[in-house]
Amino acid sequence: MRARNGAAYLQRLQDDREVWLDGERVADVTRDPRLGRGARSIAALYDLQLDPCRVDEMTYLSPTSGERVGLSHIQPRSVDDLVRRRNMVRTWSEWSAGMLGRSPDYLNTMVMGCASNADYFAHNDPAYGQNIVRYYETVREQDLCLTHTLVSPQVNRAVHPDLQAGGEVALHVVDETDAGLVLSGARILATLAPASDDLFVAPSPSRSFAGEGNPRAFAFSIPVATRGLRMICRESFDVGRSSFDHPLGSRFEEMDCTAVFDRVLVPWERVFLYGDQDYCAALFRATNCFNHSMHQFLTKNWVKAEFVLGVATLMAEAIGIAGQLHIQRLLGEILHAALTLRAFIRAAEADATPGPGGVFAPDTETLLTARSYFPEVYPRLIEILQILGSSGLANIPSEASVEAPEIAADIERYFQGATLGGKERIRLFRLAWDIACSSFGGRQVLYERYFAGDFYRNVAVHYANHEKGPYREMVASFLNREPSPLPS
Repeated sequence: MRARNGAAYLQRLQDDREVWLDGERVADVTRDPRLGRGARSIAALYDLQLDPCRVDEMTYLSPTSGERVGLSHIQPRSVDDLVRRRNMVRTWSEWSAGMLGRSPDYLNTMVMGCASNADYFAHNDPAYGQNIVRYYETVREQDLCLTHTLVSPQVNRAVHPDLQAGGEVALHVVDETDAGLVLSGARILATLAPASDDLFVAPSPSRSFAGEGNPRAFAFSIPVATRGLRMICRESFDVGRSSFDHPLGSRFEEMDCTAVFDRVLVPWERVFLYGDQDYCAALFRATNCFNHSMHQFLTKNWVKAEFVLGVATLMAEAIGIAGQLHIQRLLGEILHAALTLRAFIRAAEADATPGPGGVFAPDTETLLTARSYFPEVYPRLIEILQILGSSGLANIPSEASVEAPEIAADIERYFQGATLGGKERIRLFRLAWDIACSSFGGRQVLYERYFAGDFYRNVAVHYANHEKGPYREMVASFLNREPSPLPS
């Protein structure tokens, strides 16, 4: 069986990757207290796909090896295949409460989408098309966990990235050799990088810059443990507390990194696009590669909205406000967000069409609309949690206080709710705190705002690129139509 279990995943991370956190190089990301619990949550996903009760819904037979591989790698040949993949994604997302934005299925779907559009990659060199197909098969058969990075560091956003700090900041090609490309510079937001096998580098789906001969015109992949590549981490939001105190931060720290390249060699067999800036930049606009990734993360968002709804409902019931009209209206907002996401996903699947190679992709227009919907609504969902919890969110003891025998009676008496005892109410409100008020929760809001690119730019670009002729014709037809005359 090619689909990995958690132990095999963790073992592969124990290499000489260069990961820096809090000013020190991490010796073993699987054992580090700031990163290890998050890596073990990813390992649990791999174990879940091999659960004997779930293996048929989480895996499928590889078309090359005939062995079972993860279903997120599948090239959908029908709407039913899209639904199967979505159900697999839902299973992983439900396990993580939708809080793992970069679970392995995200990049699995993207790489599969790229391989399905191999002719696009072969535009400048047939070898690049062969490379992306071969890489997809490697990722599928070895069940690799990938991260990606698409964006240059923020130095001076008023100028072209290649003009920032003398052009030495943005990732760029410094040499071409017989062995491959040599690159230096940096890319940001390599989420899950310390716990990933490979780094996938590509143009941003939401923005591109023109410029012939631009040295940023490339797409490639390399192992995270490549010589000259180092990951610089932000502060960890796993603060070392128990799952009672921080039920999400203690489990789902997926870490965001800046990927720094110091004359890193990318072998030619790992290069997928190179040399034509306009063509490279158009990758996610001119193909349906990103449709598959949108399908994955919108499913994750659907689960996340449902989880927030569950927490909000339990909070309202716990403090006896669930029957009040204005509270029901707030809870209804969350419900409508979850149902809207469900409708987007099912509509995109229903209107799916076969693309290159007969691979079905969900409807682009529906997906682009849904992509811009969640960044707008998720901060509101979090605001509703804050409103419901109000001062109760600022007054929740830690597990140590809850377990102290000297104040056990006080905990039960003064922290009880209408439907929960003191300890149970505190546990629920600590979960709400981790979603809505902690550093982990704040990062989740920021992540959802900008994960799929600049929300304002995405909406504007969608409108600018959308065919508006039918709407104009509808109005023109109405204006040119004379009303029916009154009978004489």
